[in-house]
Amino acid sequence: MNRPKTVAILGAGPVGLAAAAHVLERGMKPVVLEAGPEAGHTVRQWSHVRMFSPWEYNIDKAAERLLAAAGWNSPAPDHYPTGGELVAQYLEPLATRTPLKDHIRTSSLVTAVGRSGFDKMKSNGRAFEPFTVRYQNGKGPESLKADAVIDATGTWLMPNPAGADGLPAIGERDVQDRIAYGMPDVLGRERNRYAGRIVAVLGAGHSAVGTLIDLARLKDEVPGTEVVWLMRGDRPEKSFGGGAADKLAARGALGTAFAALVASGKIHVESGFRVSHLGRDGDKLRIGAGGACCGRYANVDELVVATGFRPDFDFLREVRLSLDPAVECPPALAPLIDPNIHSCGTVRPHGARELAQPDPGFYFAGIKSYGRAPTFLMLTGYEQVRSIVADIAGDREAAERVELVLPETGVCSGPGPIADLPGANAAAGCCGGPAPDPKSGCCVADVEAKAEGKKGCGCG
Repeated sequence: MNRPKTVAILGAGPVGLAAAAHVLERGMKPVVLEAGPEAGHTVRQWSHVRMFSPWEYNIDKAAERLLAAAGWNSPAPDHYPTGGELVAQYLEPLATRTPLKDHIRTSSLVTAVGRSGFDKMKSNGRAFEPFTVRYQNGKGPESLKADAVIDATGTWLMPNPAGADGLPAIGERDVQDRIAYGMPDVLGRERNRYAGRIVAVLGAGHSAVGTLIDLARLKDEVPGTEVVWLMRGDRPEKSFGGGAADKLAARGALGTAFAALVASGKIHVESGFRVSHLGRDGDKLRIGAGGACCGRYANVDELVVATGFRPDFDFLREVRLSLDPAVECPPALAPLIDPNIHSCGTVRPHGARELAQPDPGFYFAGIKSYGRAPTFLMLTGYEQVRSIVADIAGDREAAERVELVLPETGVCSGPGPIADLPGANAAAGCCGGPAPDPKSGCCVADVEAKAEGKKGCGCG
């Protein structure tokens, strides 16, 4: 009865390691299961990406206390780290130089979670039994018992497909060699794949914008590179952000830079492009929108699908879950983060009460707790796990208490600076069919209007 509680933490990313640090401080035993070969495995996949928030918003307090005791030198609080810097200067020392090193099991893919001796249908006495966590490592199948489970596995390994209906486009699985999902390192590790080629990017969020900006830089270095932006919506300006009005300056600067690139014509825009089919056309990848026999097509060499991510619930089939039907997040969070209602404003701090599931002792944390919602502040995840671990320890007062004042992060999308840029109206899309040369205008009517010395794109 006096043994310390065992808390299974799924995922050794920033939020998972923060959870483990809080568990240790509470005198409990963390067991961190990481599918990758090293802590921070998924962060390493986007190591080239610079974060929107500076160091002061990316370090958990309990983790910082563990690091300080190990002689760690904290980075400058106002510096904006890349994913690689986050790993090298924070996650790696946290996982290898503090007591957490004895509690992390890498190359351990969780395959199932359930209640010991209870299937999902059985209720009587269920809450008093531990969880069974099964995982696969190099030695074969393993299993452990845990008093509580915190799922911080994230969503990076579950990218959304290219299909506009949320399903893989017809033929998508057959052309995987021409598709990258998320944010490939087009200026670094994967430069040779994209340099001098026609590259389409599908999506309208920050991942798509960042990749398009990098491709435009690659185009400056390798002129044969052509950049095509495929977007499902009809308003490119929604991706330009709020510029100087954005409360996260780095995010606002990204939108401003992107708006200028689109206006300059370096990025060819295809709006209202809802992908339905993918296939091969000779040595090109044929991207179809609207149907197999008719509709619009784009022939490119490579496609980057940056349409967001979704959570994986397959290994949780025996856990009783309660999720919002649209966002796939805990129901209490949905009204705060649903992108159909909000753009990018601050989400109030929340914790165990909002994140707990019907199976007592099971919690979602980190970006996975946001389901399919596209934006997440790491500091929010740290507050989540502080509250969750307090709840597991039986400290209800601390679990309910808010110990975090979040930075103001409002203004994410909107009209932005595009209206003030030369050629902006043309970049925002017009009519008349595609231009003979994308560099000469966005469409036939635009080219004709420019030839006649008119302002605007000639579509009004």
